[in-house]
Amino acid sequence: MGYYDDHSPNRYRDQKGNRGGVLMGGLVGGIIGAILMVIAIPSLSNSGVLPYKTEPNQSAAPEVNNNTDTTKQNVVQKQVSYNVKTDTTSAINNVADAVVGITNIQAARSSFWSDNNQGSGEEEAGTGSGVIYKTSGNHAFVVTNHHVVEGATRLEVSLSDGTKIPATLLGSDVWTDLAVLEVDASKIKKVAEFGDSDSLKTGEPVIAIGNPLGPTFSGSVTQGIISGLKRTIPVDIDQDGVVDWQSEVLQTDAAINPGNSGGALINLAGQVIGINSMKIAQEAVEGIGLSIPINSAKPIINDLEKYGTVKRPYMGVDLKSVEEIPQYYQQEALKLPSNVTKGVAIRQVVTGSPAALAGLKELDVIVDMDGQKINDVIDLRKHLYQEKKIGDKMKIKFYRDGKLKETSLTLTGDKVQ
Repeated sequence: MGYYDDHSPNRYRDQKGNRGGVLMGGLVGGIIGAILMVIAIPSLSNSGVLPYKTEPNQSAAPEVNNNTDTTKQNVVQKQVSYNVKTDTTSAINNVADAVVGITNIQAARSSFWSDNNQGSGEEEAGTGSGVIYKTSGNHAFVVTNHHVVEGATRLEVSLSDGTKIPATLLGSDVWTDLAVLEVDASKIKKVAEFGDSDSLKTGEPVIAIGNPLGPTFSGSVTQGIISGLKRTIPVDIDQDGVVDWQSEVLQTDAAINPGNSGGALINLAGQVIGINSMKIAQEAVEGIGLSIPINSAKPIINDLEKYGTVKRPYMGVDLKSVEEIPQYYQQEALKLPSNVTKGVAIRQVVTGSPAALAGLKELDVIVDMDGQKINDVIDLRKHLYQEKKIGDKMKIKFYRDGKLKETSLTLTGDKVQ
């Protein structure tokens, strides 16, 4: 089982370079691409017959008008028009114009075919989607996925009417796969409203809006339900085959395809309740799309907009899960008791960091934080990033030379663990 992503050379990308969701490289099997068949049906016309239009689900009975000449009849097609308005169409109307396309433009690589072997300047590296969520003065702000904008030398936003405007990257966060762009607000007509993802219920109808496969299918709408809440998906940030993080996402069966990344998942009130990010890509799997809950995204979006980065608590240590260390070194180097097989080993402590000031050293093994058992690096990061804030104190239990010790530290907001 794999997950669509499309930025790094090891991630999925279709022939047009359209961007998808996050790939769990090396963790969950190979990726099998889907084949999209577009069937073009030519329009039909009958010469000599006046064209007429029949609305869907309507019957149009001809009205017969007899002339004095019984050999002639004029057949008039009656047109009945009606306004199709449902909860679904109203919801889409509320937010569709706030969903935009995003083009990732990067410096072109030189090749044998390039003029004078000097490359050809810039080229489109991929496309994705984004959501306009705010305007302030002359500025408008767009949220999208980190992997949609990753590596870009220039970014371009395509509005629902086809207008293209340059965008500036304010900040991007690899851990949550979110990014915030800034554009000129003068041509922005619609801003999306954020809803409450914590109030969602399994089975609730939702709608995905985005640009699958790029501009050709811009503004595509798919409908489904919330298939699951608080799903946990392993993420390999650095593509080294080791899980670095567990993303908490919404599961939906609304179709999410490469290029939908960064687009909106909305409820029937027309509110954004998720940012579409990935899909499970396996031949036997159908209808499992994943979206970042908007309540989880809001603080990240605010930090990226204001600071260009996410303000997270910082310990100042380099870590490795004990279960990734051979048993011989667990006892010979770390000197762990034989019954201790879980925890996080410290490989390095940054001088002057909170960890250093608390007396933590290389080869110490952290097993508990604030009374919560720490089994691995993911447990540590989740406690640090989700439970603590900059300036908070944190109690730590750790093993050193086979003995259980305890210390406390005050978290700062310098770097990411």
